[in-house]
Amino acid sequence: MKEKYSSESKDKAKLIKENVQDVFCRIKGAAARVGRDPSSVRLLAATKNRNAKEVKAAYEAGIRLVGENRVQEMTSKMQEVEVPLEWHFIGHLQRNKVKQVVGRVALIHSIDSLRLAEEISDRAGVLEIKQPVLVQVNVSSEESKYGIDPSDAAEFFSSLQRLDNLEVLGLSTIAPLAKDSEEVRWVFRELRELEIDLRKSFPKFTLDELSMGMTSDFEVAVEEGSTLVRIGTAIFGPANVSGS
Repeated sequence: MKEKYSSESKDKAKLIKENVQDVFCRIKGAAARVGRDPSSVRLLAATKNRNAKEVKAAYEAGIRLVGENRVQEMTSKMQEVEVPLEWHFIGHLQRNKVKQVVGRVALIHSIDSLRLAEEISDRAGVLEIKQPVLVQVNVSSEESKYGIDPSDAAEFFSSLQRLDNLEVLGLSTIAPLAKDSEEVRWVFRELRELEIDLRKSFPKFTLDELSMGMTSDFEVAVEEGSTLVRIGTAIFGPANVSGS
């Protein structure tokens, strides 16, 4: 059994390496189509329901950024995965879990309420740090997705200006699932245009990060200006929901 498991692990690691190379190649191609520097797009491996061996294999394949959706899974995995990865939190963050995240991740992608932003800023103040964050926008207005409404963005950013321990770097969104990624191009375009408008109105914030694009649509997202793509299935294959 041990030999079989080892063989399966090697096969999985090889598959992950091939997949990572393929994703990097596709990012490069998408960037080239619109005259962008491929290095302006960072690849983040979405590691929800992936085990430590898979995460380490991704690191060996060239991945340096990983994103987790659940706080408990993230903190547990951080202890298991002993390689120098940059951790991001990409899921919906509950206010009672803020203490477990602030100061431990390089970037929180999912600020979607003023109360959450205040909680994060307060915790960062206690730690005497500035926590980098992205504001999540529900561009497609789907009830199943978190994020502020685009029409509320200016008022929301106005309120964020008083939170001194937040470093607001940009915006994030998740597009609806579609068979043809061209059907959701407008979502990424609108987020980019919104960020341009907010950058003009709120010079206090850097606003040069756009976290958008997943396995089914990341090439279109890159063409529309994404600086961070969050890829799970295209790297690891279908998820094992047991996490084993």
